[in-house]
Amino acid sequence: MDVKEMIHQCPLFSGLTDEDLSELIAICRTQSAAKGEVLFSQGDTAQGFFIVATGKVKIYKLSPDGKERILHIIQPGGNFAEAAIFGDGLYPAFAEPLVPSELLFFPRDQFLRLLHERAGLAINMIGGLSRFLRLFATQIEELTFKDVPARLARYILNLAEEQGEEVCLPISKTQLASNLGTVSETLSRSLRKMSDEDLIEVQGKIIRILDEDRLEELAEKYREI
Repeated sequence: MDVKEMIHQCPLFSGLTDEDLSELIAICRTQSAAKGEVLFSQGDTAQGFFIVATGKVKIYKLSPDGKERILHIIQPGGNFAEAAIFGDGLYPAFAEPLVPSELLFFPRDQFLRLLHERAGLAINMIGGLSRFLRLFATQIEELTFKDVPARLARYILNLAEEQGEEVCLPISKTQLASNLGTVSETLSRSLRKMSDEDLIEVQGKIIRILDEDRLEELAEKYREI
């Protein structure tokens, strides 16, 4: 694993000087995590934050009756739990690898000392937290004002920006349903309806976009109240 390149590619640290990167490399440590290993639980004291080098990690909450709600799926190059090192210093959710994963871990106290010493790093951190807030604002808007087909259409279109008109779901349909704030049965019905209307073609985890314009229209459609 090229630790310097992995840190440099992370959006949180893009644009840093070589000196800043060297300081980050000095404090971070690599960590192997097994599939299903709980990295931290909601309410735990935040010891630091992570970058995913390989694999993928789900961030989720549990309802009082134990039902799981996936908030994010963190792919290689993505960071998570950075917001938890501020404020009350508690992790706000659970984190668990979906597959065996290699992580970079940045200890809280050492990282906060670097922020005090390096203005460029502090500015990048502010930008990263702003992106995090915008992401949550978008999630809240979609859960509040858009129905499942619209949320699913937006998810497929976002994947298509990276993969092209034929996309492969990076998670299971059960996990995707949780991520979209619904249940598997509703997700399956939405996929069938979109397929029947010739918006997409579905074969297992492979989804081929047949009509991008109409899919975009669906993604922008707000729920009738």
